[in-house]
Amino acid sequence: MEHNLYIYNTLSRKKEQFIPLHEDRVGMYVCGPTVYSDVHLGNCRTFISFDLIYRYLLYLGYKVRYVRNITDAGHLEGDRDEGDDKFAKKAKLEQLEPMEIVQKYTVGFHDVLNVFNTLPPSIEPTATGHISEQIEMVKAILESGYAYEIEGTVYFDVEKYNKDLPYGILTNRKLEDLLEGTRELGGQDEKKGRLDFALWIKAKPETLMQWPSPWGWGFPGWHIECSAMSTKYLGATFDIHGGGMDLQATHHTNEIAQSQACNHVAPVKYWMHTNMLTVNGVRMSKSAGNGFLPKELFTGAHPLLERGYSPMTVRFFMAQSHYRSTLDFSNEALQASEKGFERLMDGYARLQKLQASTASSVYTSSLRSKCEEAMNDDFNTPIAIAHLFDALKAINLIHDGKETISAKDLEELKSVFKVFIEDVLGLKSEVATSGGSEAYKGAVDLLLNMRLAAKQNKDWATSDKIRNELTALGFEIKDTKDGFEWKI
Repeated sequence: MEHNLYIYNTLSRKKEQFIPLHEDRVGMYVCGPTVYSDVHLGNCRTFISFDLIYRYLLYLGYKVRYVRNITDAGHLEGDRDEGDDKFAKKAKLEQLEPMEIVQKYTVGFHDVLNVFNTLPPSIEPTATGHISEQIEMVKAILESGYAYEIEGTVYFDVEKYNKDLPYGILTNRKLEDLLEGTRELGGQDEKKGRLDFALWIKAKPETLMQWPSPWGWGFPGWHIECSAMSTKYLGATFDIHGGGMDLQATHHTNEIAQSQACNHVAPVKYWMHTNMLTVNGVRMSKSAGNGFLPKELFTGAHPLLERGYSPMTVRFFMAQSHYRSTLDFSNEALQASEKGFERLMDGYARLQKLQASTASSVYTSSLRSKCEEAMNDDFNTPIAIAHLFDALKAINLIHDGKETISAKDLEELKSVFKVFIEDVLGLKSEVATSGGSEAYKGAVDLLLNMRLAAKQNKDWATSDKIRNELTALGFEIKDTKDGFEWKI
């Protein structure tokens, strides 16, 4: 099975024809979330981008094993093995068990991706579920001579590895340059080299999450987790490894080194990275105060947002940018996407009502090949969407009786729209996603906001009237400290 699909490979820094290791099968690994807090929008962009990629590979007829992990242990605050464990810190703060934190945010992560209509991966392994595989991998790296142990912590020896294989191959950087950009080791640091990173970390007596190992009680380093899980489910070498571009320099670079040191083969054929998000031209980050969570984006509860935007509007907005380009969030851009999404879905609904004629006066039969051509060029969703918008013009002319379409062409047009809108782009009608239109939801929120205002003014009669009449209509209303929640 050969398709004319080309993928930009971060490793070679060019587009390459996609030829999987096994003819009709694709192995794809994407770095999943670290579940100690709400999933942020930058992560959502990565997962939505790889959902589009996964969907298109399925459309091409490949059997895809899509593995996306859950990091639920071993992620320290600093990428260079410093600071507290993120889970333990949050658990202490909230006075919960670390696994309660993991459960809470894993459920939240799934809820958000559900709302964005992403397909679940084939396998979703957790780091804590694969401790023995990680220990075995660390043992193999020690045996190969590329790691050393100091008092219960095992470090990867980057400079020794670099004598045999280029450590900075993914980012095309020489070791000398990488060393230059890394601070000198302090007196307290037990590592041999500045770039060395932990494969296994010795636990302190108060560490909440720790496991027995040949080197004593401890927990895995962040990087080893993905190497162990990808090897287990996809083999020593697999087709596609994806993630955000922020993972290239440290996490993915270390994954390559670990996997090579353990398995003695290059782990991945095609490395793919999504670009970052900006807000009004400034990089989105917590420190800049311009990072909003998906929930804030849907409700509009953020100072930078004029109002809320629906999940499908946001998904469509993301698909309108190529996954390797910077995506800039602004109210203007989101509002333009909202209008565009409505136009596309209105046209799709109109297409279902078209009547066939004996012959076609408009040419729509090349639409499928045009959309495929766009997607085959490194999954170029903006161009595929542009082709669908071109076809909308023909749909509107046929609908207005100014052009005609044959039964055969009409069936093909319906098929292409269904495939690309629903199956590949993963878009669906908002009415189906919210159990009622946005206008309907807005009307209920408006009434309940009026009730809040009445309560503040001690106008109990109005407040009770709104509540009682909505309850009689079948609404369940719950007052919360932030305002209210409702459901039918």
